[in-house]
Amino acid sequence: MKTQPNNPTTNTDASQKNEQNEVANTANGPKDGQNKCEKCGSTEISLNVNTGKLRCHWCRHEQAVPKFTTTIQDIATLKGQIVGAGASDATFDDNDAITLKCSSCAAEVIINTAVATQARCHWCRNTLSINNKVKNGAVPDKVLPFSVKKANASAEIEKFVAKRQFFAHPKFKAEFTTANILGVYLPYMVVDANVKAKFTGDGEILLRSWTESKTVGTGKNKRTVTTRYYDADRYSLLRNFDMTVEGLTIESNSEKLKHRSSNRTNNVIDAIKPFDLEQSVRWDANFMTGFTAENRDTNIEDLRGLVEVKIKDIARHQIRNTITNYNRGVRWKAEELEVIGKQWKAAYFPVWLYSYQKPNKNIHYVAVNGQTLKTMGSVPLNHLKLLIFSLLIGALAAILLATIEPEIGIAGFFIAIGGYYWAICTKYRNKDARHAHENNTKATTRNMTPSDTRTRKIRRTTSARMSGDNSATVKFKGG
Repeated sequence: MKTQPNNPTTNTDASQKNEQNEVANTANGPKDGQNKCEKCGSTEISLNVNTGKLRCHWCRHEQAVPKFTTTIQDIATLKGQIVGAGASDATFDDNDAITLKCSSCAAEVIINTAVATQARCHWCRNTLSINNKVKNGAVPDKVLPFSVKKANASAEIEKFVAKRQFFAHPKFKAEFTTANILGVYLPYMVVDANVKAKFTGDGEILLRSWTESKTVGTGKNKRTVTTRYYDADRYSLLRNFDMTVEGLTIESNSEKLKHRSSNRTNNVIDAIKPFDLEQSVRWDANFMTGFTAENRDTNIEDLRGLVEVKIKDIARHQIRNTITNYNRGVRWKAEELEVIGKQWKAAYFPVWLYSYQKPNKNIHYVAVNGQTLKTMGSVPLNHLKLLIFSLLIGALAAILLATIEPEIGIAGFFIAIGGYYWAICTKYRNKDARHAHENNTKATTRNMTPSDTRTRKIRRTTSARMSGDNSATVKFKGG
């Protein structure tokens, strides 16, 4: 079992280290793809993307799969740790669903041998060999079926790439085709949590600001210097509160957790979230027909630290509405979480994926959320062409600025080069694209008991903000 070495970790309470899991019975129905048509008994069934139902290939009858229901309906009552059958530590029993290891990029891809005997890697397009079979982990508790057609996903990918044609690598432009896109179910852990939180720190309130001018120097060096000053009050802050987090989604394949990988743009997979979890249905292997799936290779203990960091991010942003009057900032010095209860479920979510591997082995992805059509990706750059155009932009900026103030022409040259190069790289590579879990995860605070005590008067400071303001900080931005 592989683990994620780059996960951020937090201190875990002794009670959590030794906590006993209550395994929820979420494994309803067959897992091996042999669910039969309820009308004619055929096992040749696959997803109809238009309706979200499973359609029989023989009699064309369509049958719905029951919606997945959570074990605990009110997260505020959650105690202990409840683990879905699919989220338990991975087991290694063989059935029709097997995992093949890609010999090119080392990805582990699940295929259902009841309906397919070969497949391509959805990351690098390499043909998978049955000789590289590895044992499976547990099947998920639930699945979110594709609701976006391949044609619609292809159109979104084409539009995304079309906006990035000018500086795209010439080899990429020559070889790009959406005929290569694949539908893939990616593995996630879905976490609900009931926690008590305690945040302590300092905040500052601006009282007034003003400017003072004085003359310095003599003769030709004589000049007027203007300085802005600020008066403020500093307060000691305490926030005790309860919070529920519902539907926090974590990638559960260790490679995809490496959002800042140097040779592949994994972060775009995170950036196409969120998924509408309410549309999830009970796991049925027939949803895999016509698609591929990636193996879950992490267990709860591998993900626990990352989950706690994300919950702290969510808590920090949830209480920002209680510190709006601290207009010079808030510096939280201690953030404590007591986890009352947690619920883990394993899930497959749908993604349409285009991948392109450059000669230097870097892999670029354009991904489409198979439910919402949200698209994010990375296009390889022609760096020589971009550098030439950046130099031209810099030269034009230098000439223009020199006509206004000769001394700033050279500085403007370098600033324009760097700014243009950075802007194009950002547009084409999207290395910082991410899902804002701190704002977009469903969370509710209750039983808030704030305490604010004035501790210091700050007079005639020249700092417009308090130092160390971290009220909007996100501590997890990628692996």
